[in-house]
Amino acid sequence: MTLDISKVVIPSHPGIYIMKDETEKILYIGKAKNLKNRVKSYFLKNQNYKTQKLVEKIADIEFVLTDNEEEAFLLEANMIKRYRPPYNIELKDQQRYTYLRITNEEFPRLMVARRTRTGQFLGGGRVYGPFTHGSSKMLSIGLLRKTFKIRICKRLPKEACLEYHLGNCEAPCQFKQAGEDYGKHIADLESILKGKQRLEDFVNNLNLEMKQASENRQYEKAKEIHETLQRLSNLQVKQKMESPRIGSDEEYFGIRIKDQSAHLMSFRLSNGVIKDRNKFSFDLVGDNTFSSFLSQYYSTNPIPKYVVVSEMPDKKEILEEVLARSSGFSVHIIMPTSGKRREIIDLIMKNISLVITKGADPALVELQEKLGLSNIPRTIECFDISNHGEDYAVGSMSCLIDGKPHTSGYRKFKIKTVKGRDDFAMINEIVKRRYLRLKEEKSKMPDLILIDGGKGQLNAALDALHTIGVNVPCISLAKENEEVYQPKTNKPIIMPRSNPALKVLQYARDEAHRFGVAYNRAIRKFT
Repeated sequence: MTLDISKVVIPSHPGIYIMKDETEKILYIGKAKNLKNRVKSYFLKNQNYKTQKLVEKIADIEFVLTDNEEEAFLLEANMIKRYRPPYNIELKDQQRYTYLRITNEEFPRLMVARRTRTGQFLGGGRVYGPFTHGSSKMLSIGLLRKTFKIRICKRLPKEACLEYHLGNCEAPCQFKQAGEDYGKHIADLESILKGKQRLEDFVNNLNLEMKQASENRQYEKAKEIHETLQRLSNLQVKQKMESPRIGSDEEYFGIRIKDQSAHLMSFRLSNGVIKDRNKFSFDLVGDNTFSSFLSQYYSTNPIPKYVVVSEMPDKKEILEEVLARSSGFSVHIIMPTSGKRREIIDLIMKNISLVITKGADPALVELQEKLGLSNIPRTIECFDISNHGEDYAVGSMSCLIDGKPHTSGYRKFKIKTVKGRDDFAMINEIVKRRYLRLKEEKSKMPDLILIDGGKGQLNAALDALHTIGVNVPCISLAKENEEVYQPKTNKPIIMPRSNPALKVLQYARDEAHRFGVAYNRAIRKFT
């Protein structure tokens, strides 16, 4: 029986999706920039034969969120290698993403960092990456070498070679000053690869050089600099799914307590690569703690050098000693507060939230966290006033359920008790009418009330709710700067324009506005 995709709550986030059959066997693992759009496309008609056969076997779909598409790409590759699902192509190419290596020679070179199948880097030196735009890696390296005057010869020549005469190398092997300057070139290159030097500063200098070359009619040089600028922009894409700068042997655990149960998720890193993820849960009964879980877990699983956690387990020192005795080396349990490790822990916690909320839209989970709500705001009702002069004013209410418009729940209001243009009084009237009726009918209240406007409109709504004895979380969204106001505080919450939680509020507000304007026009048309 084919899975009813309409009953599956799918997040509109980057990540991977794991399709399973009725026995929990993994059939297929894929990645997507927008999970909802990609997964739903499988269930459309006119699919090819093999895709139809896959869809017929799907009984469940699991999601793992990432922060961007590049991370989804990397995690997908690692998961496919780990589980080898029957409907995936087995990836044999280990170099789908690029690492760069600076050798530890007298005059270091810039190379592509090669890896064994286990993920171990070959050769000495310092490794940087990953840089996901690997299809252009050779061109990128060539341009970086020329930009920073990095030598390419395998052995130091006895005299200045062709690269020197072409202006690509200063021949540090022959000239004392060039040898002294070479260390600075390497330091500048590493600063860019590490992301420590401000890319903007370096880009500005190159732009000036490109402009000067163009003015001097050195068009080939100008084109080369332009290509360098394009490639350098890709070097700043940060990845958490792979990072050789994180310890070579680490495992990450996130834990969240809900309803007397502990929910955990782990990411396993080896040589800086996230190889796998696992989910666990246990009831908080007796001596069941995070510490006892870790002790039992590592009795049957490989012990890493570092156990990175979202919160510190009790009896940490004892646990570290027990793990050290079992493994034969020192084991450290750490709780990061910043940096790359903290980013991975935050990503795990985001995925745990997705699991324990049974597929609630991550944007709603984030909205719950930002507003400090006790429940996920699955049902949001938003109020707006539509004015046209002093004679035509109406109220409108939109309704979102799980972030989607519930149009049959929309309501429109003729203003009955307010004369003239008094938005505050109108908001007070329609909010009072709406929830007094729900209270009298003993109908279910929304999880969140949203008011279009600033602090004044919010206070008018709160006064109405207090008057009729209704206690429902209520906030307002001021359109000018998209500021979110809450009760009992004058300082609004400011979210980035791209934030998914803010977009939910904007959607509800825009729907209420659209619905109110349409109602206002209809009234004016027939009067």
